[in-house]
Amino acid sequence: MVEVIGIRFKETGKIYYFDPNGQQLRKGDFAIVETARGIECGEVALANKAVNEEDIVSPLKKLIRIATESDLKTVEQNKEKEAGAAVIFEEKVAARKLNMKLVSVEYTFDGSKIIFYYTAPSRVDFRELVKDLASVFRARIELRQIGVRDESKMLGGLGICGRPFCCKEFLNDFMPVSIKMAKEQGLSLNTAKISGSCGRLMCCLKYEQDAYEHLLKITPKVGAIVETPQGKGVVSDMNLLTGKLSVKLDRNPAAAPQTFNRKEVTLIKDAKITVDKAELDALKGIEGN
Repeated sequence: MVEVIGIRFKETGKIYYFDPNGQQLRKGDFAIVETARGIECGEVALANKAVNEEDIVSPLKKLIRIATESDLKTVEQNKEKEAGAAVIFEEKVAARKLNMKLVSVEYTFDGSKIIFYYTAPSRVDFRELVKDLASVFRARIELRQIGVRDESKMLGGLGICGRPFCCKEFLNDFMPVSIKMAKEQGLSLNTAKISGSCGRLMCCLKYEQDAYEHLLKITPKVGAIVETPQGKGVVSDMNLLTGKLSVKLDRNPAAAPQTFNRKEVTLIKDAKITVDKAELDALKGIEGN
């Protein structure tokens, strides 16, 4: 076992392990550590704890120090500088007539590097832009192209549910989301209804999927043959959450379907939920990053 602390550098970003270097830290403390990007100040998301050696990437970087008042003031000053850097970046981009949109700016704690996050419809040759920026800031310049999901996570906003974006509020990582999940959850395969503000499939489809997979195992699907208290029939509609099934009975196929609870019926032969090529083609492009 190895003692570690978990540091987060963004509000809902990944948690990285560091060697506490003999110090005891509490959740919510701020710490100065060395990262691949340089010296950084992050928030302690996990206090001292022991983890298995196989769960870490060795060697762990050691804690430099618990952040002081002076360190926290430096962080605030860097945030103020980021606003000014954004203005200069956009001026330089306009002068170079580059097709790129600035999303966010980050100064490393020691000010040795400035990272500009941007989106663009294609690859951008920004070599001359980097030279322009380096001549102004006298620091290492990094330009990082990000996807639309990352943009939404950085900027935040309200989803179609009326709540703040999940990616901004609590999701540490993006998870793969598929059209099949939307189909299995009984959602209308309408781009406007199953995609978020980023234009990609809603993240909630993924973290709700386990519950739906369980319900699909115990609920006959549309097209399934079942035995009901009123005889054999075929499921014409279902509601996974309530467990209500509409069944067209064999003894009177012209009549309106009868409603039963899934506990009232016995499955004879289940059906499958599939996504056909036409549906996939109509929703092409909303599964990726």
